[in-house]
Amino acid sequence: MPRMRRLTSLYRSVWVSVFAVTLAVLLPAPGFAKSFTFAGVVVKIHDGDTISVVRRGHAEKVRLAGIDCPELRQSFGHRAKNFTSRLASGQMVTVRVQGSDDHGRRLGVVLLPDGRSLNRELVAAGLAWKTSKNKQLAQLEQNARRTKRGLWADDDPTPPWEYRKAKSAKR
Repeated sequence: MPRMRRLTSLYRSVWVSVFAVTLAVLLPAPGFAKSFTFAGVVVKIHDGDTISVVRRGHAEKVRLAGIDCPELRQSFGHRAKNFTSRLASGQMVTVRVQGSDDHGRRLGVVLLPDGRSLNRELVAAGLAWKTSKNKQLAQLEQNARRTKRGLWADDDPTPPWEYRKAKSAKR
């Protein structure tokens, strides 16, 4: 009987080990789980910096990371949306997901079929503020400001986060 107990104990130990290793392999670390890449077709343009991309048969909202376009009711809001639509609508894009925002949207860098970053293109065209510490975006925004491209043609453009704050204060 003691031998049977030892074998049962051994089998239990083996199964626990196999289970633990399987979990470790199948469940990525928390920081790693947030960033991944997927490809899909852009099916909707919500505004300049938010699109829907079909992934696994469902449209997934993607907010462009590191930038903020004017709201649709702001100056240049519709221009930003039209620009995004011209570059991305109906296109097969690659999304490099960097996490999600408070509204449950994926945050990511959207790569167009030719390899260009939609995020960078919007900033370079003067249709978005950079909101990250990304040096390339900072340089593109600085160039757009200097050449008074897009929203930088206005004397004092209102950043969308200030517009949203003022709008919510009125409620």
